[in-house]
Amino acid sequence: MRTALATTALLLLFGAAQAQTSTCAASATEKKLAGAAKSSFLKKCETDTCETQAAEKKLAGAAKDSFTKKCVTDAATTTCDAAAKEKKLAGAAKNSFTKKCVTDAGGAVS
Repeated sequence: MRTALATTALLLLFGAAQAQTSTCAASATEKKLAGAAKSSFLKKCETDTCETQAAEKKLAGAAKDSFTKKCVTDAATTTCDAAAKEKKLAGAAKNSFTKKCVTDAGGAVS
């Protein structure tokens, strides 16, 4: 039972991260941002979105910090996976690209 609840929670969090990533990415595209400006915008957008979600969940202190960090990392990973797919990377090249991309985006690397 506990495993099912944890799995459901992770799926909901991943869905939220994916939705915020597409919203932030769409905003960046709409603003015609590229390069460092796009990266900076995406990082701030994703962080702001995650902090808003933490506030909605009424999280504070360490719980808020942990949630926000994971949320931002998930969003960066989703964005980087999409970029790797766009570049048609696979295997070790994809893993290396994604790891560097997430680190550059300010997310933690797992």
